[in-house]
Amino acid sequence: MSGLDQILGGGLTPSRMYLIEGTPGTGKTTFALKFLMAGAERGELGLYITLSETAEELRAVVASHGWSLDGIELHELTDEMNMTAEAEQFILHPSEIELGETIKAVTREIERINPARVVFDSLSEMRLLAQEPLRYRRQILALKQFFAHRDCTVLMLDDKTSESGDLQLHSIAHGVISLDQIPQSYGTERRRLRVVKMRGMKFQGGYHDFVLDTGRVAVFPRLVAADHHTDFVPTRLPSGSYQLDEMLGGGLVPGTNTLLLGPSGVGKTTTTVRCMLTALQRGESADYYLFDEGLNTLLARCRALGMDVAPYLETGQLTVQSIDPAALSPGEFAYRVMHGVQVRKSTFVAIDSLNAYLLAMPGQSYLLLHMHELLTFLNQQGVVTLLVVAQHGLVADGRSDLDLSYLSDSIVIYRYFGSHGAMRTAIAVIKSRTAETERSVREFRLSATRGLQVGEPLVDSEELLVGLPTYRGATAMIPIDSQ
Repeated sequence: MSGLDQILGGGLTPSRMYLIEGTPGTGKTTFALKFLMAGAERGELGLYITLSETAEELRAVVASHGWSLDGIELHELTDEMNMTAEAEQFILHPSEIELGETIKAVTREIERINPARVVFDSLSEMRLLAQEPLRYRRQILALKQFFAHRDCTVLMLDDKTSESGDLQLHSIAHGVISLDQIPQSYGTERRRLRVVKMRGMKFQGGYHDFVLDTGRVAVFPRLVAADHHTDFVPTRLPSGSYQLDEMLGGGLVPGTNTLLLGPSGVGKTTTTVRCMLTALQRGESADYYLFDEGLNTLLARCRALGMDVAPYLETGQLTVQSIDPAALSPGEFAYRVMHGVQVRKSTFVAIDSLNAYLLAMPGQSYLLLHMHELLTFLNQQGVVTLLVVAQHGLVADGRSDLDLSYLSDSIVIYRYFGSHGAMRTAIAVIKSRTAETERSVREFRLSATRGLQVGEPLVDSEELLVGLPTYRGATAMIPIDSQ
């Protein structure tokens, strides 16, 4: 698992004992099987010792993923100790005998096979057999001493069924990885892991999202923007509308992000597509992350406005990903963005919209921290980033579910207003960290024949950016298409 290896700074130190802990269903068995399979690919013999599941159940898990157990031995202690007639009275024996026989069976099998990698599943059964914490700790120490004289890397699984956290295991193990499963009110559950400790190794702390799917285990290291930087030239680039470029102080700047803020249907997505199409026409690659709208609807609308991006999709120059916020973790989304920038070399990224993305987050504070790292990463890579945020109501009351203004390098705001009996749109740039922007309000219009249009500054405009105002100034409005 490359993601976990990245978190650990290269992987596990060989010939050590590690603990993977997590409640039932968090993926401990799947992680352990992938660990043994990775060793088998390197020609290392693996041994899976199970007290909690039968060998048949493990083979069913492997088959469901389409994996192979070649190079991996399964040893089922439950069958050896509990399934024979002679063992039916075993519960009457003292716990020392039960635990002692279990340990002997484990050591005999390891000495017979001499594996390079061992998984012991699980410690909760040993804890039950020991009955007393002192006896349990002694047996774990005895196992550690036994493995210390063998060239063998060991994973011990624990389902955390003890009443309190078992810090004894933490102190004995060379490293501890904790797995969590977080149920959601709607959508799939979220899984994450945390490296609790790892002796003699610098690892990436904090929680990291991961997913378990058919034939797939993927770990997404938490994004740390400070670890990524690329040299680039911050030359201003045209947006596709020279009037909009005038408002932005000359155009869009690589290594900056622009927030498009306004009510639903006002033209934020169309502005984003116009800027993206201009970048594609320059020969750049682009990634568009679509949360709110279907791909077919977006493509049809773009064609109707004379901004057909379908040819760029066919050549792979443009990648549009329709995102289901109920099924995607924040860590996986950050990984997709990083992969697009670092592997596909995309220099234009659009996220439409952050309102839907907020639903994928545990809370707004988490979103702000996550977006800070993601936007810092994109800025350091020299990417032009456009973020869409919809405000409340059809005509907007100036409120939104989140405030990203302090994270944004530029902010473009849209508002509806009335003029001569018609509903129109006003546009203004209210913030820019890279240039002296035009402090004026202009009319904005979408046309089937002319695409995106930005008019001249609205003279004598008052309160056009609040509520649903009416404009009665001297500036002529953009003609409405007669069709």
